[in-house]
Amino acid sequence: MKSLKALLAKPFAKRIQKKVLKWANNPIKTQEKVFKKLIKQATKTQFGKDHDFENIHSHADFVKRVPIRDYEGLKPYVDKVVAGEADILWKGKPVYFAKTSGTTSGSKYIPITKESMPTHVEAARNAILLYIAETGNTDFVNGKMIFLQGSPILKEENGVKLGRLSGIVAHYVPGYLQKNRMPSWETNCIDDWETKVEAIVDETLPEKMAIISGIPSWVQMYFERIQERTGKKVGDVFPDFKLFIFGGVNYEPYRNKFENLIGRKVDSIELYPASEGFFAFQDQQNDKGMLLQLKSGIFYEFIKADTFFDENPTRITLKDVELGVNYVMIISTNAGLWGYNIGDTVEFTSLKPYKVIVSGRIKHFISAFGEHVIGKEVEHALNDALQDSGASINEFTVAPQIDPAVGLPYHEWFIEFEKEPENMEVFSKTIDASLQAQNSYYLDLIKGKILQPLQVTKIQKDGFQNYMKSIGKLGGQNKIPRLSNDRKIAETLTNYEKA
Repeated sequence: MKSLKALLAKPFAKRIQKKVLKWANNPIKTQEKVFKKLIKQATKTQFGKDHDFENIHSHADFVKRVPIRDYEGLKPYVDKVVAGEADILWKGKPVYFAKTSGTTSGSKYIPITKESMPTHVEAARNAILLYIAETGNTDFVNGKMIFLQGSPILKEENGVKLGRLSGIVAHYVPGYLQKNRMPSWETNCIDDWETKVEAIVDETLPEKMAIISGIPSWVQMYFERIQERTGKKVGDVFPDFKLFIFGGVNYEPYRNKFENLIGRKVDSIELYPASEGFFAFQDQQNDKGMLLQLKSGIFYEFIKADTFFDENPTRITLKDVELGVNYVMIISTNAGLWGYNIGDTVEFTSLKPYKVIVSGRIKHFISAFGEHVIGKEVEHALNDALQDSGASINEFTVAPQIDPAVGLPYHEWFIEFEKEPENMEVFSKTIDASLQAQNSYYLDLIKGKILQPLQVTKIQKDGFQNYMKSIGKLGGQNKIPRLSNDRKIAETLTNYEKA
């Protein structure tokens, strides 16, 4: 017999689905309203005055007055906010800073305001509710749920609390989920990731786990510990486990490994959250595209990725995007980020409604020889090889080898295999052929004998985890870049090469 909570979940999910469809089916009007409201609310801020918000009445006006900036470009304003000044990027002061590790500026402080915070929580909730509305599955609502996340301990800087986004969000779990939620507060506060995972295993093994959520690479570590402890598949240890929720990286390279660890297929929902905003979530099980969140205090602009580094690239809004084009996504938000480049590239898979997949990072590509290979291409190529070979992997990254001891330069693939392919040469050739089919520049470089076909370097078991540990980035929201245009990561990874 179904519980009251399970019975109530379906009508509530249908009501929320109706609300979501209302704005999803009126996308341009929804975005225009968001744009006007953002400008109006920030006109009297320091940023609004500096950029003449009073005279912004259209997207064209905005483009003239507000240049594209990344964190470095916005940092002079953020520094004032961090110093405790009010009305700088957004009215008043933020309620939180999500602290993330920056590539060039040390720590980044991303403001979260009282207007933006609810949108993070609402989108995460709606992702689950739309799953219920689509599938009718409510069995999991009475089971235990785990969200592998950063510590919820927050510090304070000039009256504003700061911590990792996942730790901040932990303070907003709805009351009706608190009893079901794991791990305990004490375990969540453990800093050392390996110690934390062992404590999570201790706590969850006796429980009826129904939802498991986190970045795939770190959930994998949790699953492996469970299998080591019990000698059983995760799906046998947790027969009620029905739903896997993930974000942060493409799941496909991990899928074979996960299905092997679990021992059966489970439904999954992909999310696209970031400290800067919750941008999209998967709303249909048979569609990998994620529904772009258009009514969440975020105004979106897009720049074609292959023109992004031009002197004056064209900035377009939602109404002008096309399917299958690689775009850099630019956001302006009710947290006070304006014309902000978060560094991600996306591709639209549907225009009715607007759905995206994350195709990579504008800074994470290989173009050491002019090939401009992106994350989506390497992931697709690897999937082709995995399907053909029956192999499975734990982790991988790719870097250029510009100056090999012998022969032509090449792309070096560092792969930690769970199960190696029977024929490594065929495996490598399949990846290379797929890359050539996807990327004409790469094809020309191979044909023109500028590059030789890629080479695979096998990494020892737990090599990637040990690498992340060595640089102080094990666990939490940290993830290995799929691609690098230099050999900084590659040089260190050679220490973990399989003999």
